[in-house]
Amino acid sequence: MQELIKTLFDIVLIRKGPDAIPHSWLLAYAAVVLWFFPLFAATALIPTFEGRAVAVTVAGWAISLVGYALVIALAGYARRLLQSLTAIIGCGALIFLGQVAGVVFLSPFLGDRLALIVAYLLLFWSVYVKGHIMARTLNREWYIGFIIAIGVFLLQYAFSMAVAPAS
Repeated sequence: MQELIKTLFDIVLIRKGPDAIPHSWLLAYAAVVLWFFPLFAATALIPTFEGRAVAVTVAGWAISLVGYALVIALAGYARRLLQSLTAIIGCGALIFLGQVAGVVFLSPFLGDRLALIVAYLLLFWSVYVKGHIMARTLNREWYIGFIIAIGVFLLQYAFSMAVAPAS
């Protein structure tokens, strides 16, 4: 597990690609468990993150995974699907954990608004990281992966606004 997390950190820092992760269902399951850890932490530590927000987060996550999987399969790279989704899930988990930690630990010092800005900056970084993963998966230039990641992000955002509009 430690080696997986180290590899995921390298991917988050754009030093490696999804090909650095072995083709393994066990690692994919470990990445899913890793993703749910910050979700539970957010539920326990952030008072406004409960019930509907959790459901929308999980459903949006599932929609994004389906979107990435469709792009990979339709592009003819289904053999790379497991590694790519493991990288997307695992890197998303690390960034999600950073967002939760940022909100929880920075709010008392910077205030809620600035801590939320840090969380949003990490969200934007996650789109770039997922674009990097997609570009490496599809053997395309970085900007093609970034456009795909933006498209999936917009799909996820549209879903979340449709089921839980901002008040």
